[in-house]
Amino acid sequence: MSVNVGDLDAIGIDARRRIASAPDEAALEQLRVELLGKKGGLTAALRGLGRLPADQRAAAGARANSLKAEIEGLLATRAQQLQETRIGTLADREWVDVTFVPNPIRRGHLHPLTLILREVKAIFSRIGYDVALGPQVEDEFHNFEALNIPQDHPARDTMDSFYLEDGKLLLRTHTSPVQIRYMQSHTPPIRIIAPGAVYRRDATDPSHGSQFYQFEGLVVDHDIRLSDLKGTIEYFARSLFGSDRRIRISGDHFPFTEPSIGASVSCGLCDGAGCRSCKAGWLEILGAGMVHPQVLRNGGIDPQHFSGFAFGAGLDRLAMLKYNVNDLRMFLDKDVSFLRQF
Repeated sequence: MSVNVGDLDAIGIDARRRIASAPDEAALEQLRVELLGKKGGLTAALRGLGRLPADQRAAAGARANSLKAEIEGLLATRAQQLQETRIGTLADREWVDVTFVPNPIRRGHLHPLTLILREVKAIFSRIGYDVALGPQVEDEFHNFEALNIPQDHPARDTMDSFYLEDGKLLLRTHTSPVQIRYMQSHTPPIRIIAPGAVYRRDATDPSHGSQFYQFEGLVVDHDIRLSDLKGTIEYFARSLFGSDRRIRISGDHFPFTEPSIGASVSCGLCDGAGCRSCKAGWLEILGAGMVHPQVLRNGGIDPQHFSGFAFGAGLDRLAMLKYNVNDLRMFLDKDVSFLRQF
C-alpha cells in the first residue's frame, strides 16, 4: 500500500480527535499502540512511503515525521491531563479512615527450641567455637564402638536404639558421633559444638521422648585440663541462666570420658531451697569429662600429644529449665496458646 500527503492528513485528523477524547490512561495507551506500534496505522503509512514516486517521497516523508512527532506530543499532553484529573479526584474516590483500628496481624515467631539453640550457639561463638553437623543415620562404630561402648556395654541399655531394616545402621542415639567424625577429618586445635536431633526407644512422659535434641561440645589441644572444662561449664551456665545462679560440679561416669563429671544449677524458682520443680534445690544441666585416650585414638588423634574435654546437654531440658516448663511434650504438641508465650 502506498500513501500520500492526503492520507497522512486524514490519519492526523483522526488521531487528534481520538487522543482528545481518550477517557483514561488505559484507553490512551491502547490508542498509542494502534497509532505508533509495530502494527499501527502511522507505522504502516511510513512503510508505504517507499512505493511513492521519487518526486513525492521527500514531502511525504517530512509530513509523516512531523505527524509522528505531533502525535507523540499529543499523547504525552493527554497523559499528563489524565493523571492530573485522577490525582485531583483521588480524595473523593480513594480515602483512608485513619481512625479505623484493624484486627491485629498474627505474625509467626521462633519455636522455643529454636530460641534456645540460637542462644547456645551465640554463647559458644563468643569464645571461638564452631558448629559441626553430622548424619542422623549412623553406623555402630561411630555411634558406639568409637565412643568406648562395645556390644555388651550396659550403657547401650539406656540408649535402646532404632535400627534400620538391614540391622547395620541406626538412628543416632546421641550427637557424640559428630565428635568422632570431626576428629577424623580435622587436626587440633579443635573447638566445636554439635547440635541436632537424636532418637531413643524411651517411653513418652513429661521428661522423656523418642526424639529429642542435644548438643555436644568438644575441645582438643595441647595441655587441656579439667580446670578448663569447669571454667567453660560455669561460663555457659551463667550465660544461659543468669549470673546469680549457683553451679555444682559432681562426679559421674560416662564410657567416653575419664574422669567424668556432671553439672547442675540452682533452681531459679526457689533459689536452691527445694520446691516441687527441683525437689532438692538443684537441676542437672549436662554431663561432661576429659576425653578418654582411646576415644582420641579412635578419632585419629595421639593422646600422648593432645588432650581434650567434652560435654553434652539436652536442648529440650535446657529449654524446660530456662522457661520453667514442666512437660517436655509441650514443645512438640503444636499448642498455639503455649507457643505464643515465646
